Amino acid sequence: MTDSPRASREAPESHESAKSHESAEKSLDSLIRHATDNAVSWITLDRPEAMNALTWDQRERLIELLAAASADPGVRAVVITATGRGFCAGADLRGGPPAGERVPGDVARTIRLGAQRLIAAVLDCEKPVIAAVNGTAAGIGAHLAFACDLVLAAEPARFIEVFVRRGLVPDGGGAYLLTRLVGPQRAKELMFFGDALSAADAVRIGLVNRVVPPEALEKTAREWSERLAAGPTRALALTKQLVNASLDTDRGSAFAAEAAAQEINMTTVDANEGVASFVERRSPRYEGR
Repeated sequence: MTDSPRASREAPESHESAKSHESAEKSLDSLIRHATDNAVSWITLDRPEAMNALTWDQRERLIELLAAASADPGVRAVVITATGRGFCAGADLRGGPPAGERVPGDVARTIRLGAQRLIAAVLDCEKPVIAAVNGTAAGIGAHLAFACDLVLAAEPARFIEVFVRRGLVPDGGGAYLLTRLVGPQRAKELMFFGDALSAADAVRIGLVNRVVPPEALEKTAREWSERLAAGPTRALALTKQLVNASLDTDRGSAFAAEAAAQEINMTTVDANEGVASFVERRSPRYEGR
């Protein structure tokens, strides 16, 4: 039986649509590279010609990879890094969904569903996340780094609260993150002036854990992440939750959360292994369960 004329017309279109979708996926995968090595999920922004500015689809891919890391028992730590001179120059609004007529509420909705979702994905990831900042981190790119649990920076790295230079209010959780990391006075200085902060100054005021030569950045990130990946994964996740919530709650609630976390953690294989290894005077062998 021959195909109907309509079916004959539709088949090539469906084929072309599938090819186009496949091509887009390949393109996105090349811009946000991902690999898992020794239980570490490596996420690499690879758009150096644009200083790794994030388009909306790249942002969604990052969120997807962080959620996948949380759900995958084979992943026990995450590293976010980039290629070229920039870590992430901020948001690149080109190439996003076509914008229609703006109505009240559109901007707030865009921020909630966009930049804030990205930062929340890092904060809520159930595995420890390391930022290995190779170069300039500006705007949402800086906040992406600050949201990570540990921040390594290469010596040439700079951090810029660029929003004031554009007459904008910081988004992507900037005021929330900076105030908690360096206090209100430092946070206001950074956000009011928008001056570039060197890696050396960032480590001095507590925004960065360690500054290393550029050639040592990947090696250090690998050492730190593999050490975390060999640790008690669930205990680390619960510790991360306690620390992240600590500044948003009163002492009684914090103590109750701590007790609940201990209760949950003592049901894990790793907690039992940790206690047994202490009693038996040997190094623990954690499984991430």
